[in-house]
Amino acid sequence: MALDLALHIARSGLLASQKALAQASHNIANADTAGYTRKRLDAAAEEIGGHPLGIRTGQALRDVDLALLAERDARAAAAAAAALRERFLTPIEAVHGRPEDAQSLPALVGALRQAFIALRAAPADAGLLDAARSAADRLAARFRETAGAIQEARRQAQAEIVQEVAQINDLLRGVAETTRAIRAERAAGRSAADLEDDRDRLLARLSESLPLRPLRQADGGIVLLARHGLVLPLPDGAEDVLSTAPAETGPTAYHGPGGSLPGVMLGPIDITRQIAGGRLGELIGLRDATLPRMLAELDVAAVELAGRMEAVGLRLFTDGSGAVPDRSLSYLAGGHAGFSLVIQIDPAAPADARWLRDGTHATAGGPGLPIPFTPNPPGGPAGFVTLIDRVLDHALGEEAAPGQPWAPFPTSGLGPDGSLVSSIAGARSIEEFATQAVRLQAEARAEATLQRESAARLRDGLEGRIRAQSGVDPDAEMTLLLRLQNAYAANARVMSTAQAMWDALLAAVR
Repeated sequence: MALDLALHIARSGLLASQKALAQASHNIANADTAGYTRKRLDAAAEEIGGHPLGIRTGQALRDVDLALLAERDARAAAAAAAALRERFLTPIEAVHGRPEDAQSLPALVGALRQAFIALRAAPADAGLLDAARSAADRLAARFRETAGAIQEARRQAQAEIVQEVAQINDLLRGVAETTRAIRAERAAGRSAADLEDDRDRLLARLSESLPLRPLRQADGGIVLLARHGLVLPLPDGAEDVLSTAPAETGPTAYHGPGGSLPGVMLGPIDITRQIAGGRLGELIGLRDATLPRMLAELDVAAVELAGRMEAVGLRLFTDGSGAVPDRSLSYLAGGHAGFSLVIQIDPAAPADARWLRDGTHATAGGPGLPIPFTPNPPGGPAGFVTLIDRVLDHALGEEAAPGQPWAPFPTSGLGPDGSLVSSIAGARSIEEFATQAVRLQAEARAEATLQRESAARLRDGLEGRIRAQSGVDPDAEMTLLLRLQNAYAANARVMSTAQAMWDALLAAVR
């Protein structure tokens, strides 16, 4: 082998070892950096005509399973959505309590029943009359408090939709800027591996807000596909890709044709219904479906309670103006939305609670209604129990009249736009309906917790596999450093030996 060829080979070996040493040191320095993947140098032996020419080193490469990354991001999106739903439903569950708790809605309905039972034994007892009124007041207050917690959660969901859209726009700008840098590096023939790590970190955060499937292109570009075939363009500058607006979320507010709640816009196109999963999809679901349905279930219970009391001859529960919703009408037609937020004892009721014994108005009866009733007139018998029996047997019972059950509680056509359906089924009394509502709404939080834990376990398992395959093992890198140092020293010895031979050859010819 010619000396100049030996020098060339040794020099290429030194350069390759030097680059590999620098890359191994870079790996070790970033071992604890979140999202960093181990880089390796692409090296190959060069030869011509079967004769070695040295080592050619290429760009730093990542050893990454993109399918694993995509699956981890999907599981992270599911975990983020479930965690958000759990966070929103926990305060509602805390207000509800368990059905058997003394301050829960069904327990307070039961307490009202017990107050009327006690009153029946002594209808003229002023203390028992006041106790019945207090029981009714506590029940109305619990309706308002629980409905208020749901309405506050819906208001917060709308506010966080605005925040989440802003965050998505920021992340999309970051992805776009990083993608431009990746394409520039590749076009210049340089490695963009670290930039690809940066982009993957941004994509992981972006997927928690809005699940995406990135389609990577050969030149370093990327196409972002959301669910339902939605393509998110990357911005060229500081402009926003998505937009929305703040709004008030009253009990009659909804998103859709004729509604007052804004959608999430992609340019001029409303893509709200196409967004699924992640925090943004969960927030939209909470605002437009879960929380309005919960409020509607409370509205149904409150309207039925007030309407059945009204039907037996006792105007006990009304709104602030003293009106009782017509329970015979549908949720939308009857204007039932938000009644649980304002239900109270009739503001026109006399301070003397004898009206709880005597009744407030006559009723004519009719199909599906209690039999006719005439109130106890002023100066009437102090032992009047007709109304009390009607309250116990009918208003708080299962039948409108003997042998005639009340019409079923409405479970469809609910919500501010009439599109929601409740899963409460088979309830016949106010107490039973309230029990199911409390149980189902509390179970929604428990289900969210289970989903979060399950998705988090899957996410963490996939993250472990990614670290095992693509993460930096400092011990392995230190071992590699030792091997590279030996290789560097060996090539250096070859060069020094070749240099000595050149010196000897030149000295011989002088």
